[in-house]
Amino acid sequence: MKFQLPSIATLLGCLFISFTSSATDEPGIGNDQYLGQKPPGLVPELFAPDLIKTEHREAAAAFSPDLKEFYFRRRGGEYERNTLVVVRKTNGQWTESVLPPWAGEPFVSLDNKRLYLGRKFRERTSSGWSEVQSHAEPLSDLPIMRMTVSSNGTWFFDEASEAPIRYSRLIDGKREEPRDLDIEFGPWNAHPYIAPDESYLIWDDQRESGNGGPDLYISFRQKDNSWGEAIHLGDEINTEYNEAYGSVSPDGKYFFFHRSYGGDTGDIYWMDAQFINELRPQ
Repeated sequence: MKFQLPSIATLLGCLFISFTSSATDEPGIGNDQYLGQKPPGLVPELFAPDLIKTEHREAAAAFSPDLKEFYFRRRGGEYERNTLVVVRKTNGQWTESVLPPWAGEPFVSLDNKRLYLGRKFRERTSSGWSEVQSHAEPLSDLPIMRMTVSSNGTWFFDEASEAPIRYSRLIDGKREEPRDLDIEFGPWNAHPYIAPDESYLIWDDQRESGNGGPDLYISFRQKDNSWGEAIHLGDEINTEYNEAYGSVSPDGKYFFFHRSYGGDTGDIYWMDAQFINELRPQ
């Protein structure tokens, strides 16, 4: 199923475009949040182009719950391999730094205490992030690319293979064996994002019915606890290029995703997340 966002002409009156790193007076966004960017409308826009965009590939966006840290990966040019980058405010300025050595796909836990990096993670300490650690059994040997976590501690993750997206619950303090999600998946599924309340899952998938490369899809949990059909996120989000790494900001306001143009080139986009509620079954 494909979702159609409103046309650009319909949205011109509510579209906000920002190509500056200055603070904004818009309600709900301060200069300590979202890198000081003006809020987007219902059409995807480049995120913080004057701060993070390069000629290389930026992908896998993740904010800390307090919105004061922004993590992503960069590759290309002097960044010969995927490199984990964090942007923080230092002395009144948004400052970018590299966070070595493990450049897994980032996700910050809802309590702001753990930085998930696929099959690795780091714990927050009084002096910053701990050394990189590996997950314990039963996930220690899995080639996980992206892991996101719901508010009750359930892990949702992919693998560097054609395996379906899976999950692992925390039961009585113990991590259960991974289970396959019962969703209408296609041949290649990756980079899941689970809503904090587990009411929906967003992921990228490559299907013949899509727009060419990987596209972004959403499935909602139904009243009987099953998962609904995979809904294509429409042609404003999904293009002839490759779209991936869909996620929603910790406050639920904005949708972020990556668009790749081939090779080591690609950008991070954002938009108002209200379209998700428009798709949600009543």
